[in-house]
Amino acid sequence: MTKSLDLVAIGRSSVDLYGQQVGGRLEDMGSFAKSVGGSPTNTAIGLARLGLKTALITRVGADHMGRFITEQLEREGVETGWAKSDPERLTALVILGIRDREQFPLVFYRENCADMALDTSDIDEEFIGSSKAVLVNGTHLSTPSVYDASRRAIELTKSSGGKVVFDVDYRPVLWGLTGRDFGENRYVASAEVSERLQSILPDCDLIVGTEEEMRILGGHDDTISAIRAVRRHTEALLVCKLGAEGCAAFPGEIPTEVEDGLLVPGFPVEVFNVLGAGDAFMAGFLSGWLRGQDVGQCCRLANACGAIVVSRHGCAPAMPTSIELESFLSRFDLPFRLREDHDLEQLHWATTRRTEYPELSVLAIDHRSQFDELIQELGCSQARVSQFKLLGLDALDRIAASDSGFGMLIDDRFGFEALTKLADRNYWIGRPIETPRSRPVEFQGNEDVGIELTGWPVTHVVKCLAHYHPDDPPELRERQERQLLRLFAACRQTGHELLLEIIPPADLTVDEETTARALDRLYDLGIHPDWWKLEPSSDQAAWANIVDVIQKRDPLCRGILMLGLSAPIPDLIASFKTAAQFPLIKGFAVGRSIFHDVATDWLSDRIGDDEATDMMASRLSALVEGWRSARAECGAAL
Repeated sequence: MTKSLDLVAIGRSSVDLYGQQVGGRLEDMGSFAKSVGGSPTNTAIGLARLGLKTALITRVGADHMGRFITEQLEREGVETGWAKSDPERLTALVILGIRDREQFPLVFYRENCADMALDTSDIDEEFIGSSKAVLVNGTHLSTPSVYDASRRAIELTKSSGGKVVFDVDYRPVLWGLTGRDFGENRYVASAEVSERLQSILPDCDLIVGTEEEMRILGGHDDTISAIRAVRRHTEALLVCKLGAEGCAAFPGEIPTEVEDGLLVPGFPVEVFNVLGAGDAFMAGFLSGWLRGQDVGQCCRLANACGAIVVSRHGCAPAMPTSIELESFLSRFDLPFRLREDHDLEQLHWATTRRTEYPELSVLAIDHRSQFDELIQELGCSQARVSQFKLLGLDALDRIAASDSGFGMLIDDRFGFEALTKLADRNYWIGRPIETPRSRPVEFQGNEDVGIELTGWPVTHVVKCLAHYHPDDPPELRERQERQLLRLFAACRQTGHELLLEIIPPADLTVDEETTARALDRLYDLGIHPDWWKLEPSSDQAAWANIVDVIQKRDPLCRGILMLGLSAPIPDLIASFKTAAQFPLIKGFAVGRSIFHDVATDWLSDRIGDDEATDMMASRLSALVEGWRSARAECGAAL
């Protein structure tokens, strides 16, 4: 049978709710960040980020949290065909916190949860046979049905010529050995647990655990004695995680001391959060082992992944990508507080973004000051403007038909109803943060832009327009730059992508170098927007300079969107012919060219809903066709 998958992981899948305040009791946490969790789920994600093909067999509730897990797994590239939705049970939850460098309190909410309802009917012979290996975790040996499911997966894997990987994953609380408020406890001796875990050892090819996990697995309180006991049950490669010291591998006979195994040292980084580091270790090890690399290199990859994750807040979100791991291993100047390394964190951010956009056509209707002027001029109400922006969404729907290559820039003042409806669409969503026409740029809403963004869904891209010129008077330029630095830091803290729109002010000279110099200056400051929104131009040299700066300073930038500046549709289409020559320019985000005169006529009651929608849809369609034709012509020329 063809092995189309590298690994199938089986078992725990939960939603982690991480306390965002560090250094206090879990009782005192005031806010929580949501992410996917569960040891095998974390490992499947970590391995997918390292370029391998993974799948997960689990159950999630037929609820919002279950859908969150499956949607996130799909974004990460993990196969979810056997991550079933269970209508009778809720998705498991875990509440976690960081008290200090030794205490990481967590509470498991797993009473009759979905993933513990797995049984042998969830284990499909053909699916298991399509994978090179299966990953089984100790927690899913704790009750009869999940034990039987794990055993069935092991049997099918062996019969199909695959490898069995066992992550001991010992949580005494999940075996009923501690109080429920001691979820962080890593070791309680139990002969019953040891016997249950040992029952699968003869069929394992790789076994990974911490020192505490090796003790429970071997049934001894001394680590090396426990490892020797494990060896009597299995010929598998044994890997013992040693925390900051690295790990020790035992491919054959067990020596008298742990340090006499194949000892591979760890990396010197500050321990910020141990939760999830073991799952990252497993992903790193498997990324080498499944590719046939030697044990020493597998251990090095494992230690590196563990070091990266132990330095960060979170489990699955902290898992490194292959590009990030390669950079980490190639550098000798990394700081002890690893999460403070700007370049590594930028790599992590840029290689874990949610969706790819080869092309993007955006209706920009986030304007506020222009509509304020229309309200003043025409005597209409704010409610009427809100209704008009809903017509803009109708026009977008007509052309886009749920294509994820389309999007909308929309505000929450006049466009709140449209903004909420967009949550159910498949479109890219951008939302303005700047106070209209402010220079230096100011931010709307809360005085602290970071606090303002905590109220935004993470799917909303933060758009900020700055009237910025590299030759602005020094005081003005510095004030603008401080604001943009604040915004960039806030976006990274809250997990929002940033679209930075740069328009040079009309009272300063602009040439083919101006915008490129502005971008270069902002990169010098450490600002890396996910998107740039720039003026349309038929000046090929200007575009070449801009693209050159971005490719040199941020090769992982999502790209450039062209704005419209109220230009007539034919003029914009003409400018596309130059812009389309540059693959980094992904499309456009145009507004007034599409809607302004339509809005004026509709708000004046000269046209109705259908005509307004038709006109906006027609203009948007013309721009889409113009862009695609220009891109196709460039492709044909190449």
